[in-house]
Amino acid sequence: MSELRTPLTAWHEAHGAKMAPFAGWLMPIQYEGILAEHQHTRQHAGLFDICHMGEFLVEGAGADQALPQAVSHNLQTLAPGKCRYGFILNEAGGVLDDGIIYRFGPDSFMAVVNAACAAGDFATLRARLPQSVRLTDVSADTAKVDLQGPESLAVLEQALGEKFHDLGYFAFRKTQWQGEPLLVRRTGYTGELGYELYLPAARAVEFWEHLLTDARVKPVGLGARDTLRLEAGLPLYGHDLDAEHTPAEAGMGRMLTSAADYVGKLGAQTVRQVLTPLSLEGRRAARHGDALTLPDGTPVGQVTSGSFAPSLGHGIALAWVDASHVGACREGGYPLLQGRHGQAEIGVNPPQRRHVNFSFF
Repeated sequence: MSELRTPLTAWHEAHGAKMAPFAGWLMPIQYEGILAEHQHTRQHAGLFDICHMGEFLVEGAGADQALPQAVSHNLQTLAPGKCRYGFILNEAGGVLDDGIIYRFGPDSFMAVVNAACAAGDFATLRARLPQSVRLTDVSADTAKVDLQGPESLAVLEQALGEKFHDLGYFAFRKTQWQGEPLLVRRTGYTGELGYELYLPAARAVEFWEHLLTDARVKPVGLGARDTLRLEAGLPLYGHDLDAEHTPAEAGMGRMLTSAADYVGKLGAQTVRQVLTPLSLEGRRAARHGDALTLPDGTPVGQVTSGSFAPSLGHGIALAWVDASHVGACREGGYPLLQGRHGQAEIGVNPPQRRHVNFSFF
C-alpha cells in the first residue's frame, strides 16, 4: 500500500528533500542534512511539516463531562484558550496514545493525536463518548506546521503582523492569515521556544512558502526533529511510550491530576520499569531494541530511542530499565550499563519537558 501524502509532500519532493515512510505517510527526513537542520533550529528557526497528525473535534452538550472520562487530561481545570498534554489509556493504564486537548469553550474541544494511532484513537473515543457528543475527524482538512527555535517568535510576529509575546506556554490564540482561520499555539517538540500552527489544508503550501521568505527560517525534516526531541527528553509514541507501559513509568505520573474516573486510572500509576535517559560514550548511537545489561550480564532493560546528540557531541538514549535497578544505579550501586555500543551512564535527574536542559544526561 502506498504511503499517504500531506498537503506539502509535493513541495518537499520538488525541493530535494530525502523522503521516507513514517507512520503510513511519505515524509521529509532531511533537506541539507540532519546535523545542519538540528543546529539551525537550535540557533534560529526551523519549519516542520506535521500535517500527518490527527485532529478531532469533540463538541456538543455533555462533552465537558464525557471527555474527561475518556482521557487522562485534567479538563476540569482547563480554561478556554488553553491546551493540555495527556493520554488515552487502556483499561490496565497502558498508553494507547499521547496527545494534546484544546478547550475552545464549555462543551467544545479539539484532540490532536499521533498519525499512526489516529484511526484507533478515533474508534476508541467514539466508543467511550455518548452519541450525544459529536466526534468529527477534521484531519484531512487541517494542515499543521511547526515553527521552532529561538527566533520563532520574531519570525511569527513579522509574518502575521501581530504580537504573540504575551501568549503563554500551552496557550493558543485564534487569528487569521489572508482571510483564512489560523490557530497559533505556543508549544513544540524540540525543547526550544516554538509555535504550532493550524490552518486549512488548501492553503498549506502558500503559508509554508510565506514563512520561508524570512531568511531566519529553513525547512527541517523528521530526522532533526527526532534528535531535537531526544535531547529535550521528549518521548515518541511507539518507541518510548506504548500500551505495555504506564504514564508513571514514563515519568509523567505527576500529570495525572484529573479527578474524573477515566479509563485506566487505577493502573496508570503502576511502575515496573522506568523510562530512563542514558548518556553514551562516543558518537555511536544506541538503537531501538538494544539490550541493556549490568556489568555482570544481568539483563535490566532495553533502549527505546537513541541518537547522536549534536548539541552535546556524544550519544544519548532513552530506555526502559527495571525499576529496582534504576534505583540502585542512582544510589551509585551500578553506575554503568552495558549496551551494544559500550557503556551507558544512567541519568540522575528526570528529563526536562519544557525547554532544553541537558543536565540530566
